[in-house]
Amino acid sequence: MTERYDAIVIGTGQAAPALCGRLDKEGVKTVLIERKRLGGTCVNNGCIPTKTLVASAHTVHMARRGAEYGFSIEKIEIDMRAVKARKDRVVKQSSDGLGNWIDGMKNVTLVRGQARFSAPRSVSVSGRTLEADKVFVNVGGRALVPDIPGAKDVPFLTNSTMMEVDFLPEHLVIVGGSYIGLEFAQMYRRFGSQVTVVERMAKLLPREDDDVAAEIRAILEREGVVIRTDAECMALKKNGDRVSVEMQCKSGAPLAEGTHLLMAVGRVPNTDDLDLKKAGIDVDDRGYIKVDDECRTSAEGVWALGDCNGRGAFTHTSYNDYEIVAANLFDADRRRISDRIPAYALFIDPPLGRAGMNEAQARNSGRRLLAAKMPMSRVGRAREAGETQGFMKVLVDADSKEILGAALLGLNADEIVHSLLDVMYAKKPYTTIQRAMHIHPTVTELVPTLLGSLKPF
Repeated sequence: MTERYDAIVIGTGQAAPALCGRLDKEGVKTVLIERKRLGGTCVNNGCIPTKTLVASAHTVHMARRGAEYGFSIEKIEIDMRAVKARKDRVVKQSSDGLGNWIDGMKNVTLVRGQARFSAPRSVSVSGRTLEADKVFVNVGGRALVPDIPGAKDVPFLTNSTMMEVDFLPEHLVIVGGSYIGLEFAQMYRRFGSQVTVVERMAKLLPREDDDVAAEIRAILEREGVVIRTDAECMALKKNGDRVSVEMQCKSGAPLAEGTHLLMAVGRVPNTDDLDLKKAGIDVDDRGYIKVDDECRTSAEGVWALGDCNGRGAFTHTSYNDYEIVAANLFDADRRRISDRIPAYALFIDPPLGRAGMNEAQARNSGRRLLAAKMPMSRVGRAREAGETQGFMKVLVDADSKEILGAALLGLNADEIVHSLLDVMYAKKPYTTIQRAMHIHPTVTELVPTLLGSLKPF
């Protein structure tokens, strides 16, 4: 027997609960389907747990630096079980809060199980067939397991299974020198592990400007993280109770050998087990669901939100997808994916805050450019805090005077970048923020000084 609903929502990532809340408010009879844990990646093995671990690692790091600040701690002992328990408590708070929110929705029914399309706008789950005029897919993604020789023979961790680690690896080898890998690299180095990062590209963080990638590498290497780049032909090998990353195309010593291996080479969408073809939903060659500027798929009455649509890989882009869908469906407000300005952060310490274009994108735009760069050592608040690593830089359209992009690497940069991002959304000239009176002593107060040093680029 087929069960009829007004809407079906598949997955409970960052877009889905808020969408269900809006559907509930509008009186839309909705079924929400989840096969595993409420909250998806962000709540369970992404933002919330990793930033909790980052906070623990930062506290340990600062304790070790006590002599710089006029105090000393004779002995620092790391209790990884306690570190994990703290992380689990924070995750549980978020997960429980999300569950209570969903339970309180009068028009939303939660169903557990694997969803598969059986026909257009028809979904099978746990022996039931559900139909609705509107279907929303928010199934997220998972860690990519690369096709590296030896990968099937060597035990490894991913960002998900790292959440269950309650011990300190003697030597953690990380394959992948991008955002996830680098956060874990610094974190576990601060906890006390030896850490080696192996990256196949010539530099870390290939999408970032060369000077940004170089300074991030320097920050990590100052803390003792070993970084090996240009590893184009890696192979994995098990050597007794150790694992090694070797150069399949060359002889000689391995790139890295350690006790544990973390794979952090990217993500893939959770779309391969949804039977999307039966619903007429098109995907690209990587499995991401194709969507238009309003998150609509190729199938009538079906939307895809979050990581699975390939239009963003962050919690904030997923939530913005929800805002776009809700605005178009209920508010007669045509919001679009193309309206948003790319923005993200790398949560190493100090963090990187990014907004808008990088240097290559700005040059390729054909605009006349202005640029400015200032080391964090110029910032009084950073000197006072003993956190002078990094720099701030900004790109501006010389004709419109609008800010095109910013890369802030330094103390509180993940927060400060929003002062620039908001001006970018307002489409105001850089002089708006340059002439603003900022509070002293803060890091943000140096942004007007930075903008005052713009020169042709």
